[in-house]
Amino acid sequence: MLQRNAGSQPQMGTPGSTRLENQMSNMLNAARALAGANVPAETAPVGEQYLVFSLLDREFALQAEYIQGVERLADVTPVPHVASWVAGVINLRGSICSVVDLRAFLDMEPLPFNPRTRLLSVKYNEMLICLVVDSVSEMVPIPPNAIDNTTRSIPQWVASYASGTAEIGKRRVILLDAARLLFADKMHHYSA
Repeated sequence: MLQRNAGSQPQMGTPGSTRLENQMSNMLNAARALAGANVPAETAPVGEQYLVFSLLDREFALQAEYIQGVERLADVTPVPHVASWVAGVINLRGSICSVVDLRAFLDMEPLPFNPRTRLLSVKYNEMLICLVVDSVSEMVPIPPNAIDNTTRSIPQWVASYASGTAEIGKRRVILLDAARLLFADKMHHYSA
């Protein structure tokens, strides 16, 4: 079920994309360009770029370098005999990818999908998984001094997938670790 070596790089900004998705696409492309460029220190953004999204009343973030795209949730094909948090599979530009309802994976309260529901395609090494999230809000640089790498303020149900928390303005955001999430034992043992 889990996609390895997807071949093509999923992108945002396909027909039907929202304005936010187009903005996220532009920010992802700019973050990737800056990561590979020799930018003078005075013009370089401070900190790594993170994509901020929500699940219920909590905000989470993943490093932008692992986000391949942000899509509207559409046409997920259910798969029998899998864990309840596996929504199914999706054809993402010619690649079949597993779709994981992140809220259900984290044992959070189930809610029906709505027009703000988004699908994040996340790739770490050769592993590509699509995560269903409630909404995507912004792409922000988070400086290292704004990150608390301890898990003392992170709820137990998400602590094993988190690398810490960060202050963004007056908000506290839980930073998810793409490797811990995509390569978690739970993620690889989901047959019913």
